[in-house]
Amino acid sequence: MGIVEEHRSGCPINLSLEVLGDKWSLLVIRDMMFGDRRHFRALLTGSEEGIASNILADRLQRLTALGMISSAPDPGHKQRIRLSLTEPSIQLVPVLAHLGAWGRRHLPVTRELAIRAELLERGGPELWERFMDELRELHLGVPRAVGTPSVLAELTAAYLAEVAAVPGGSAAH
Repeated sequence: MGIVEEHRSGCPINLSLEVLGDKWSLLVIRDMMFGDRRHFRALLTGSEEGIASNILADRLQRLTALGMISSAPDPGHKQRIRLSLTEPSIQLVPVLAHLGAWGRRHLPVTRELAIRAELLERGGPELWERFMDELRELHLGVPRAVGTPSVLAELTAAYLAEVAAVPGGSAAH
């Protein structure tokens, strides 16, 4: 499938699905957003769903061409590329919150992988806005108000607490 393609219709749902509707694109964005994975290797090895390297490379190229992520040399390691979410991807936080809430209600989720969705649902739009501001700071360099608590740290701590409570749990995600 080419990056530039003919659109099936001008319907906003159709157009959104043309960008995000394959299995892996939203999962890559999810892992960058909630797992703070900013490098190819971290996305590859941390994938709960086991994405193949060629699929990951394809999705990163596609998401970059579509303006959903950007890449630049990593300032801390010049031979690595550092990936960043763009504003359109950051604005998917409410969509992912709703998808997670729906999944928790209707699908056989595991407690440790559902805790972040539960916290996002409980926190609602106010939490989503704070999280998007934090992502803008992390990925776009837009500073947040000093002293603003980290939503990512709160979500990660809740996830790690659930993993620790599960016998044989794994902190891969």
